[in-house]
Amino acid sequence: MLLEKIISISGKPGLFKLVSQLRNGFIIEDVSTKKKVSIGNSSQVSLLDNIAMFTFDKEVPLFEVFENIAKNQDYKETISHKSSDAELKEFMAASLPNYDTERVYASDIKKLAQWYNILHKAGYITPESFVKAEPETLDPAQDEVAVTEKAAPKKAAPKAEKPATPKAKASTGAKAATKSTHRKMG
Repeated sequence: MLLEKIISISGKPGLFKLVSQLRNGFIIEDVSTKKKVSIGNSSQVSLLDNIAMFTFDKEVPLFEVFENIAKNQDYKETISHKSSDAELKEFMAASLPNYDTERVYASDIKKLAQWYNILHKAGYITPESFVKAEPETLDPAQDEVAVTEKAAPKKAAPKAEKPATPKAKASTGAKAATKSTHRKMG
């Protein structure tokens, strides 16, 4: 599942796929209707890939929670987000047994069920969706080269961000919105 391109937008129902970035916003596609529209930088965008659910001992990425739900439901649709709070809590306990009942609210569970069902209907929830890519094995000489190459761009990255361009502001705004949602989701 490619959650890194799936977003939620505050004030807009449903989920969207990021298609491309514009100078002053983004082009998005509704995952259900496939309709493309553009949004401005001022929109509160939350990347599903950056959202996690609280447990008593750690934060579990939303991807893993979706995988648990998919396995529990045999990759079929799950409980409706309009179900009773008791049913939703039972669903959550089955999906993430150690979830923090103090910090994960009923509204978070409703959103989780709704998002899962939207992704399921759009074809994102399949057994193949959760297959993780195997890391490539390299010989030690190649490993050293790979580490050196990866370290160099990290040092250069802050220099590239210093000039204030609209594109950099859009990325920064999206990340800030993501962090605030990360805390809200539970």
